[in-house]
Amino acid sequence: MEAVAKLRNYPTSPRKMRLLADLIRGKKVDKVLGILEHHPKHPAVPLRKLVLSAINNWKTKNEGGDVHELVVRTIMVDGGRTLKRMRPAPQGRGYRVRKRSNHVTLIVDYPPVITEEFIKEVISDEKKKEVEEIAAEIEAVAAADEAKPKKRAPKKAAAKEEGEEETKEPKKRTKKSK
Repeated sequence: MEAVAKLRNYPTSPRKMRLLADLIRGKKVDKVLGILEHHPKHPAVPLRKLVLSAINNWKTKNEGGDVHELVVRTIMVDGGRTLKRMRPAPQGRGYRVRKRSNHVTLIVDYPPVITEEFIKEVISDEKKKEVEEIAAEIEAVAAADEAKPKKRAPKKAAAKEEGEEETKEPKKRTKKSK
């Protein structure tokens, strides 16, 4: 059974947090904790705490389970509130500074179990798709052959094939007087 942990309004941009989220998505929890502990980016510290919180939430839900087999099933980073501040600029103007924050949602659970039945379903679905694709290609080729009328060679080309050469009379050129 999965466990959820949320980090709300952390004051760093969602883009920076997503860089770390992409590193840990789908990995085992032990490996994730090691990655985040030694990562130089500053959002690694609260993200590590969030993973630990999700593990503890999972422990309270599932007594007697193996924590070492847990995987970060889902991690989402959404934009939070944006604080708008002003920064002095030249000639009496002010530039707007947007201080962004983010919300992180983390779900941990066991990896999906792949059974023999699931594998058979996937294989049979793949074979059905392949057969349907081949049938569609054959039908498309047959329809294209029926739709195209057979082209006859143009008269000029037919005359050349028979050995008859056409003679062209050169055009008369006239000089324009100045």
